[in-house]
Amino acid sequence: MRFDSFIFPLFYVAVIATYWALRRSIRAQNALILLASYVFYGWWDARFLALIALSTAVDFVVARAIDNTDDERHRKRLLLTSLWVNLGLLGVFKYYDFFVGSAVEALAGLGVQANAPLLHIILPVGISFYTFQTLSYTIDVYRRDFRAERDWLAFAGYVAFFPQLVAGPIERATRLVPQFSQPRTIDVDRFRSGLRLLIFGLVKKVAVADNMAPLADFVFGQNPATLSGPIVFAGTLAFAMQIYADFSGYSDIARGTARLMGFELCVNFDRPYVALTPSDFWRRWHVSLSQWLRDYLYVPLGGNRGSVSKTYRNLMATMVFGGLWHGAAWNFVAWGFFHGLILCIYRVARADDRVRRATSAGRLVAGVVFFALTLYGWLLFRARSLDDVVGLTAALGRGWGTWELATPVLAVCAYFSLPVVAHHFLGRRLVGEKWAPASPWLQRALLAGVALYGLTHARASETAFIYFQF
Repeated sequence: MRFDSFIFPLFYVAVIATYWALRRSIRAQNALILLASYVFYGWWDARFLALIALSTAVDFVVARAIDNTDDERHRKRLLLTSLWVNLGLLGVFKYYDFFVGSAVEALAGLGVQANAPLLHIILPVGISFYTFQTLSYTIDVYRRDFRAERDWLAFAGYVAFFPQLVAGPIERATRLVPQFSQPRTIDVDRFRSGLRLLIFGLVKKVAVADNMAPLADFVFGQNPATLSGPIVFAGTLAFAMQIYADFSGYSDIARGTARLMGFELCVNFDRPYVALTPSDFWRRWHVSLSQWLRDYLYVPLGGNRGSVSKTYRNLMATMVFGGLWHGAAWNFVAWGFFHGLILCIYRVARADDRVRRATSAGRLVAGVVFFALTLYGWLLFRARSLDDVVGLTAALGRGWGTWELATPVLAVCAYFSLPVVAHHFLGRRLVGEKWAPASPWLQRALLAGVALYGLTHARASETAFIYFQF
């Protein structure tokens, strides 16, 4: 076991205990949150604390300056300062090598030899998340939707809040910043619900996602030319379960931890695999990013207010940008393009209206069709390169008469996916925001069962959270 894996639970408990010991002073609690957040982030690589501190300082100063002037030209210049600094840092650390390397390859394909220096910089963990969070704050202040925060400690705590710092949810200032200025309380119900979210998230991660990871890694690590349709399907299904359990598990842990500290974070996942249409899926999957892209990109581009062609242009641009947000690789761009394309196709077909009016059988067919499309999207997401995308897509068209290799993969996938399937079909009646069973003993039995499942099914070797790389 790694040293940090051993020490972090002790650090976690110590922070929560000290936090509530300081409950008479909001400012002292906020100072502890900031200190703990910087220790948590610096634990990975202390050098990158300078980036989050710079982003915090720039947006704190810029937002206050925007709030203090009515000169629209000056306000726009200030907003552009925030955009250039934040997107500039993101561009250098995440996208510079990608775009420069792609340009060099494209020129080489045209017979032009070009030499351009690459930076080979380590990607700071969580930079995409906290960059979007600080940008939304400054933009909201510019739009006069929110007053600039005057308390630097509260604002810095908002930017670096350790429960959701490295993988979201991407919290809006309008929701989270005021919570840093209000007294936080904890009662028995909030403690129990926070603990439940924490346990559910951990079980999703260690008992579902980590057991799906070797299956997906095995399939996607092969030469696509050697694979058949059934095994590609099985590996993609395993990855679909892995990424959902992994990312929603982290979001549950973040929300549970925040709730134990008297904070409320937004719901980031709502049973996405029961979605029947693309628009329904994006209301359920990574909700905080979907809403960010809608409010700060799609709507400013014009949304659906212009011509039909411009609406489709805006949809495609938003989804391609969303794909690129996930990673500096062409397969992520392809994933975003694919989801933009099916959004446009479903919109042309007025699928949302048709699904609402459909019979139960029709809705079932719609669900199966869209889940198949979702799986192909995950193939694009998980593939190592565009060449692999082509090879894996070709593999889907062959070998459907042979299931020898795919059958054990599907069997293992089905077994470890049971908690995900149960959650999707039982929904809030079992493990939602309201603990449905009336009997306290049944509540405890269900919670104990979930914890026992996690203890008995946890994989010995840990796998890093997928979204840490974004």
